[in-house]
Amino acid sequence: MASMNFVDYVKVFCRSGNGGAGSTHLRREKFEPKGGPDGGDGGRGGHVYIKGNDQLWTLIHLKYQRHIFAGHGGSGSGSRSTGADGADVIVEVPLGTVAIDTETNEVICEITEHGQQEILKKGGRGGQGNWHFKSPTMQTPRFAQPGEDSVEGWVVLELKLLADVGLVGLPNAGKSTLLSVVTAAKPKIGDYPFTTLVPNIGIVPYRDSRSFVIADIPGIIEGAHEGKGLGVRFLRHIERNSMLLFMIPIDSPNIKDEYNTLVNELSQFNVELLDKHRMLAITKCDMADEEIKKEIKKELPDVRYAFISSVTGEGITELKDMLWSELNS
Repeated sequence: MASMNFVDYVKVFCRSGNGGAGSTHLRREKFEPKGGPDGGDGGRGGHVYIKGNDQLWTLIHLKYQRHIFAGHGGSGSGSRSTGADGADVIVEVPLGTVAIDTETNEVICEITEHGQQEILKKGGRGGQGNWHFKSPTMQTPRFAQPGEDSVEGWVVLELKLLADVGLVGLPNAGKSTLLSVVTAAKPKIGDYPFTTLVPNIGIVPYRDSRSFVIADIPGIIEGAHEGKGLGVRFLRHIERNSMLLFMIPIDSPNIKDEYNTLVNELSQFNVELLDKHRMLAITKCDMADEEIKKEIKKELPDVRYAFISSVTGEGITELKDMLWSELNS
């Protein structure tokens, strides 16, 4: 996915519709000049909805649509006729989108399923017509309820990628290269840090027409939970992954220390990330012989690991088998 087309954060101003006013109509007919009150109720104001769409993968369609207004309810009329309801507005978003109220900082809803629909801003109720207020002591009420006011405010929409496996590593650890090898995704690849500036996702084909989804997250550096590097902007994408594949190149000065640095950054951002299944892939293994690998194994952290090379294909099939078994354990 092109970086200019990937938008995972937007702030929109939403306003629901006003409820329609109730009618104060009094029935007047040729042979019944004092027919009494028959004013109808006002219509409901339009709601602002958010709805999941599994065909979307970015919030770019909302980047330049910052104001979302629903329709107002119509006023009631004679013969107890109810006013028309205001037009609802449905905002379609990718799966994994979280809606947050900017005033309270509370999560309004999380969209995780196709077709899931939630109300962001509720339309005002229509006012009752005057016929609701007639009584033995007030037979011709000349008043009715006004409609409820609309609800408005800023809402932040954040996208958190939904994937089975999230790739975690320092910049230039080989994450994008692996994604390009095991999926049809075409991420930008370069021999320099922060080649990946946006998350990339791809589908990994597996045996018997099975598959799973893998996400390449931009590189994490020490202090990322405080906003360093690309920081918390992309750490949130890891929250929705079923498991995490840590990727460390074989020429790293100390693989165990680098692994602990990554784990610490994730825990500082969200301690619940430590509950996810973890695996380790030692990348760029075409640069090392078997003796070097044997020495490295003695210092590895206590997690399942695989030695791989995206260039030669070494260990790729074994890695896919390990991921599949872990996902289905």
